[in-house]
Amino acid sequence: MKYDLLHIQGKPYVLVPLHDYRKMTSGDSSAQIPDSVLDEISARQAHPIKIVRKYRGMTQAALAEKSGISRPYLTEIETGKKDGSLRAMKAIADALDVNVGDLA
Repeated sequence: MKYDLLHIQGKPYVLVPLHDYRKMTSGDSSAQIPDSVLDEISARQAHPIKIVRKYRGMTQAALAEKSGISRPYLTEIETGKKDGSLRAMKAIADALDVNVGDLA
């Protein structure tokens, strides 16, 4: 593979295509999520929780129940009204079978 070398403020950086980067850094549960879903998360057009939840075929009610939080709280997290506590984000990530970092 050939990558572009960039210099920003005197420091060298390598420009790597997103799909290649994912292959290099896989080894976590995000490898179970297809590139198309990861691309949608990267585009940030919807909250990552909502994107993964829909990919997993879950309703808000089902995810809320499985993660042990209320559906209204989940709605507030998905719409950006609340950030979600670390405990809630961990529970949601476990329920979706992804790393917390995949949802940040």
